[in-house]
Amino acid sequence: MDAANPFETPKTFALHRGEYLVGFAVATTLGVWHWQEIRWLPAVALFLYIDLIGYIPGAIAFRRSKDGNIPKIYYVLYNTMHSLITQSVVVGLWLLFVGPEWALIVIPFHLFADRGLFGNFLKPFNLPFEPHPHPAYDKLLSSLGYPARAKKATTHAPVPAEAH
Repeated sequence: MDAANPFETPKTFALHRGEYLVGFAVATTLGVWHWQEIRWLPAVALFLYIDLIGYIPGAIAFRRSKDGNIPKIYYVLYNTMHSLITQSVVVGLWLLFVGPEWALIVIPFHLFADRGLFGNFLKPFNLPFEPHPHPAYDKLLSSLGYPARAKKATTHAPVPAEAH
């Protein structure tokens, strides 16, 4: 991946995830070391609100959709709530108005787990909300000399008619 070719091969994707796994390991270690100092009610709320606003509504809409196409607002909500920029602002505001505390460690823990453990990065409008193999990506990999990916049985895997 570079500025002229903003896509990832399977190897660069694995390396990218690996970088977030390091952040996840650091956040986990800090959380364990400071376990006794974490206020758990705010920590649980900070962990959950990201998905309650940014993922759950879109996942429900996607599963309810007959063809897998859902309004773009769900993508915007996901990308906004799972943005390191947005969550840095949340942490900054928390520091300003509440003060520093170890409950905040759950924010990088959540984002780094999503990216490192699960491979979930920001969602482009022209792909299904939930991950599904896309034939165009398979064609790209083939043209770059990569072997075909294993085919998985999928449901709700639309290929939108229009790119956004």
